Parts: sequence; C-alpha cells; structure tokens
Amino acid sequence: MHIRLHYVLALALISSVAQAKEPRHYQTGKLVRMESVKCGTDAKDAKNFAGEMLGTDSQHMKTKELLCQQYVVQSDSVIYTIRPKDDKHPALLPIGEQAQFRLDKDKILLRVEDGDEKEREYLVVSMTPNDGSAQNSPSKPTSEGAR
Repeated sequence: MHIRLHYVLALALISSVAQAKEPRHYQTGKLVRMESVKCGTDAKDAKNFAGEMLGTDSQHMKTKELLCQQYVVQSDSVIYTIRPKDDKHPALLPIGEQAQFRLDKDKILLRVEDGDEKEREYLVVSMTPNDGSAQNSPSKPTSEGAR
C-alpha cells in the first residue's frame, strides 16, 4: 500500500512537469520616443442641479480632447508603435532605456529592465520593418557637399 502511494505521487509529479508551460520568450528593444496623440473626446453635461430643477439649463455639452501616450519601441528587426491598454492609469516609461517584450495576438506585453519588472499590456498601433534607414540610425554623411 505504501509503495502504491509513492507510485501515484511520482506520476502526479511527472504529469505536472509535463504540463508546465514553455518559458516565455522575450525580445529586447529600445524605448526610442514617447508622444501625446489625440485619442478621443470626453463629453460632460453642462447641467447643474439648480438649473435642472428650475428648468433654466440648456442642453450644452462640454467636450475635452483626450490625449494618450504613444511609444516607439525599436527592436533589431521591427519598429513598434504602441499605446497603453490601461488609459486611466498608464505608467510612464523611461525613454532611451532597454525593454523586454513579447507579442500576444494584437498586443505587446512589455517590461522595462531597470524598472519594477512588471509586465504591462500595450496595444500595437503599427509595425514597420527596421531597415536601418536614416531616420532610425545615426546620421550618415551625404554626398551633397562633394560637388
């Protein structure tokens, strides 16, 4: 009976190890730029309580343009433009620092190496190949001065 219990425990351990997920593969990129971009409007009703009770308020709406953080992450092969998935409490990322990320469907899960190592979700706005063109690499001498 005692040997049978060890056998069952050993099988349970082996099956749990076999079902363990693959380790996550992270890519490395550099946080190149952050900019604020228009991402919608916030509309608030201009009514106040007294005006509503007396019937003197009009149906005016106050609108305010919303700005969202948009980052550019440059890896060896692709340049990603991303936005935080959590618009209400986005974390500021340190520009010029290295970050590790992994792709998951239409989003990037990103963590900053020297930061809190917390993985945050970002939506992928665009992807372009990193072909090493002049806008992405240090300036190259041109032949304009050699006339």
